[in-house]
Amino acid sequence: MVIKKLIWSIISVMFNFITVAECKGKMGLCHKRDLLGLNGFKAAIHLDTSERLEKWVGRDCCKWNGVSCNNKTGRVTEITLPGLMSSSDFIFQSKMEGNLSPSITLISYLEVIDLGGLIGLTGNIPPLIGNRLSDLRKLYLYGNNLSGALPASIGKLSKLEELQLHENSLSGLLPYSLGMLLNLNRLLLHTNRFTGSIPESLTKLSNLQSLDIHGNRLTGRIPENIGALQVLKELDLSNNFLTGKLPQSLSNLTSISVLYLDTNLLEGKINFPTSSSQMRSLSFLRLHDNHLTGNISTTFTNLVSLQRFSLANNMLEGEIPSTFGNLLSVTEIYLGGNRLSGVIPKSIGKLSVLLHLSISNNLIESPLPSEISSLKNLQTLDLSNNHLNLLTIPKWLGGMPSLSRIFLAGSGIKGEIPEFLRTTPSPILELDLSANHLTGSIPTWLGSLSMLYSLNLSRNALVSTLPDSFTKLQDLGVLDLHSNQLSGPVSKIFNIESRFDGGSLLYIDLSTNSFSGGIEEMAVGKQKQISYLNLSHNHLTGRLPSSIGKLEAMKTLDVSYNGLGFNLPGSLANVSSLETLKLQENKFTGEIPTGFLKLRNLKELDISDNLLVGRIPVGKPMSDFPKSSYSGNKGLCGKPLFPCKF
Repeated sequence: MVIKKLIWSIISVMFNFITVAECKGKMGLCHKRDLLGLNGFKAAIHLDTSERLEKWVGRDCCKWNGVSCNNKTGRVTEITLPGLMSSSDFIFQSKMEGNLSPSITLISYLEVIDLGGLIGLTGNIPPLIGNRLSDLRKLYLYGNNLSGALPASIGKLSKLEELQLHENSLSGLLPYSLGMLLNLNRLLLHTNRFTGSIPESLTKLSNLQSLDIHGNRLTGRIPENIGALQVLKELDLSNNFLTGKLPQSLSNLTSISVLYLDTNLLEGKINFPTSSSQMRSLSFLRLHDNHLTGNISTTFTNLVSLQRFSLANNMLEGEIPSTFGNLLSVTEIYLGGNRLSGVIPKSIGKLSVLLHLSISNNLIESPLPSEISSLKNLQTLDLSNNHLNLLTIPKWLGGMPSLSRIFLAGSGIKGEIPEFLRTTPSPILELDLSANHLTGSIPTWLGSLSMLYSLNLSRNALVSTLPDSFTKLQDLGVLDLHSNQLSGPVSKIFNIESRFDGGSLLYIDLSTNSFSGGIEEMAVGKQKQISYLNLSHNHLTGRLPSSIGKLEAMKTLDVSYNGLGFNLPGSLANVSSLETLKLQENKFTGEIPTGFLKLRNLKELDISDNLLVGRIPVGKPMSDFPKSSYSGNKGLCGKPLFPCKF
């Protein structure tokens, strides 16, 4: 008996030795299923700018670029081929074009699939992925062009820790089976086309730390039990069509740091936190662009970790709580577009790290607390369109050390633009004094604001020409002077110096003034990146210059209600980005250039009430506009007007 046991022991040792030897001998060769899966994936890709797949040759797949194997079994466990590649010298964005082959599910011991950010990867997520890849821990397919549904079998990936499918074209309902992924800590599905409601089953994912489903087409309510996700740090459900009230359980998110529920159809009151001990880690909160109502409660100011929050564009009312000064960590506050009333609390002067304060478009009344002047780090102040009736701009505002963006539109300011704005401690980058009662001229010292990017003095009673110093505003990108009593030539605008190729000006509105002369210098100078140009309702004469064809970035051109004449320049057809073209109520003559048929992006056209003649060019987009676009030109004919007789 002892001899038999000894013999079997020797045989067993020899068998194990042979087996290990065989395994070692085969370690260099891919298991046939793994090889089949990898080659199937490669065969479905017809372009790989990284050239990694070109090196997938032979049968030693464990040495292939982006493939990792288990050292003991030799089975493939990882496919790591991300689009963004980095080295010590550079970062390279690679691209793969082709389909995601379902053969990838043949590699049954896979733990990691990273095909994120390849841009051109199409096809569907394999329907049987959950049945065949039971060891999968991380699945990264983000930043591609995948379509179709998220398969229900995904819920069988019980070991899955991270699921990142964002920035694709996935659609359909979110499967209820997602709630079975109990080991999941990151679920990123944003920027797709998912519809339907958020599955209640997601509230079972007790290990979830990040849930991001923003930028889809989701409807219905936020799951009432969302507060059960006790370790959740980031929740982003923004940019959907979610309805209903904010769940009471939100206050139970004890670990939450980022909460974005903005740009939905949510209603009711802001009902969190309910006590000072709740949501102590919340740093970033966005609730803007919803239908929220009620007051901002004093308990809201218990969120002492808040750094940035936006409640803008809702229907909130009542006064701003006097306890706002408790939010000592806050750097940005957005309250614009509500029905808030009363005065700005003096305690706001305690917010020593505040950088941005926006309370525009509310019912806030004067007096404006001078305590704002103690905000040494404040860079942006937007109090536009309230009931402030300031009469004058407070002089202390001009002495604030960091203030560079000033928005006081519709604030009841009278008189001339105060000269103390010329010597502010911090260079002014943006200045909006529109819709006030400003009189006098545009001061020449405005040209000394060398870093000015945006200037809006529209809807005032300014009477002057454009100062020569405007040509020195080399960083100017936005200029809005409409609805004043300004006169003289507009040529200075097109001669503004620039440090950038093509110029800095993007938006120009000089409409409803008394500017005169021609516009021959358009696009002759350095300003060739203009996207929006409105010179309507002035006294401009001469021709529309052929140089306008150089403004290739133009989307809107409005020179209506002037005295411009001569033929329409054929070069206008070169402005292929043009979406709106308004030339009505001028004296343009001749025929409409046939080249206008190249304006494929044109959505709005009005050349009515001119002296144009001949046939309207036949074809899109010219034939698709209504009769009103061409009326008042007695010599025009053809679709959509009456047929031509010649």
